[in-house]
Amino acid sequence: MNELWFDPSQYAWIPGTAYGTLLGVLGGISGALASQGKAKSFVLGAWCVFIGVAAAFLAVSVIAFFIGQPYGIWYGFGLPGVLGAVLAPAIMPQVLAQYRTAEVRRMQAADIAG
Repeated sequence: MNELWFDPSQYAWIPGTAYGTLLGVLGGISGALASQGKAKSFVLGAWCVFIGVAAAFLAVSVIAFFIGQPYGIWYGFGLPGVLGAVLAPAIMPQVLAQYRTAEVRRMQAADIAG
C-alpha cells in the first residue's frame, strides 16, 4: 500500500462537508436569483463548476481506490462525487425553469405596460 494521502480518521469528512455546504448555499442563491431572473450566467456557471468538482471528486476517489488508499480516503471523495454528479444535474432543469418563468412574467408585464 502507498503512503496515506492524509489521516482519514481526522480529515475524511472535509470534502463532503465543504462540498455539501457550498452546494446548499448555491441552491439558496439560485432560488433567490432565478425567481427574479437575475444573474443567470453566474448561477448556471456555478452549477457547471459544481458538476465539474463532483467529477473531479469521483476521479480522485477512483484513483485512491485503485492505488490502495484506505476506505476513509476514497469514500471521503467518492460520496460527495456521486451525490454531486447526480443531484446537481438534476436540479439545473428546475433552475432553468425558474429563469424561463421569470422571463415570461417580465414579457407579460412589458405587454401590459404597453
